[in-house]
Amino acid sequence: MIRIFSHYVSKMAFVLLLLELLMLLASASVASVLWFSDQHGSFRADNLYLSSLTFALVIIFSMSALGMYQHSSREGIRTTLIRIMPSFALGFALLSALIAVRPEIYFGRGISSVIFAIGATAVVLTRLVVFKSAESALLEARLIFVGSGPLARECMDLAHSKIGFHQFSVVGCVPISGEDSCVPASQLLPVGESLLSMARRYEARELVVTVTNRRSKEFPVRDLLACALGGVRVIDAATFFEREACQIRLDSLQPSYLIFGGGFDQSFWRASVKRSFDLLASGLITLVSLPVMLAAAAAIVLEDGGPVFYQQERVGKDGAVFNVLKFRSMRKNAEALGVPTWASANDPRVTRVGHYLRKLRIDELPQMLNVFKGEMSFVGPRPERAFFVDQLARDIPYYNVRHSIKPGVTGLAQVRYQYGASVEDAIQKLQYDLYYVKNNSLFLDLLILIDTVQVVLLGKGSR
Repeated sequence: MIRIFSHYVSKMAFVLLLLELLMLLASASVASVLWFSDQHGSFRADNLYLSSLTFALVIIFSMSALGMYQHSSREGIRTTLIRIMPSFALGFALLSALIAVRPEIYFGRGISSVIFAIGATAVVLTRLVVFKSAESALLEARLIFVGSGPLARECMDLAHSKIGFHQFSVVGCVPISGEDSCVPASQLLPVGESLLSMARRYEARELVVTVTNRRSKEFPVRDLLACALGGVRVIDAATFFEREACQIRLDSLQPSYLIFGGGFDQSFWRASVKRSFDLLASGLITLVSLPVMLAAAAAIVLEDGGPVFYQQERVGKDGAVFNVLKFRSMRKNAEALGVPTWASANDPRVTRVGHYLRKLRIDELPQMLNVFKGEMSFVGPRPERAFFVDQLARDIPYYNVRHSIKPGVTGLAQVRYQYGASVEDAIQKLQYDLYYVKNNSLFLDLLILIDTVQVVLLGKGSR
């Protein structure tokens, strides 16, 4: 994994994206030059470069939006072909819309289909080469976990469950005296050998420390220092979860990790960039979705006569309370008893129109007004009701950390976790929110925006 603007990205996925970008650029440029030379036509060089770059970027965006840089490195040619077809179809639709606005990027009739065919072939061949290379044992990260308790078991499960481009080979766990073992006996490594010699013998690249009690005299401080000095990377479980799952786990979190771990950028520059991104993204979405919002308002009125909008108090930055605006998706007087109630995935209070509004996330579109007013950002932790915030802040440590930045219309927890309707779900989503608060950047906002497009198009994720 590599860090780009504080966010962890798979090296293999990053290399794949760059290779495909180059292949798409080459496909468009070479095909255009050959086509127009054969036709004895003229084609301005600046238009060629602009058209080729636009084509490549739009196709890369389409593949990203449909999750083609999050899939397993073990997919075969049949799966690759099936996944590429809708990506290129989406790319064709987006390019057609751009050409209507900027006609100068149009390649011309006939050549466009050739470019799409060559580009798709180049992407398939590139993926087959990269995926075949990824199966090599040389690219696997060999890990040793120091500790064998509950946290070690969770880290092992995460390592074994990785279906993306970053593959692991878990050597085993080194048990620490006084810690209850929660991993299979077959995964325990023999004690008595130094950690450095063990790492070298098994060719492990990394040691992950999962021991929770680091003040115990059994904690191998000198061995871990020797490993670090000997060229073997040593990290703790919190860093492992942050890097591999985009989570800051509460069960492995120490206050010092938040205090000294870096991140939490709230500089004037970051605030200015984020505000500009909020206004641009919200303005474009409002403009594009205006017909959809008008149709949604009409459908709500036709079903039960309105009202169209629903306002509800939510907690924002620094605990400030504001009214969030949504299309009404529940029946009138949904909380007639006056007691706030968790919304569930199949809530019986949801109307027929509301079911589709929530499924397609259309009910969230009026929140663009909250973004324009500065009460929300486009990307950030979802705002919660004050009644639940008081309860969650009492029961969950570090819950109020998520209120150090503006809440968002979409967020990392919304694209990584299913619909949440309980305290347990709030804990799971908080771990993603803490990661975002700690590592937020324009780059991460763009990735979450792409994931949100994928959620809307494919119906995955949560609200």
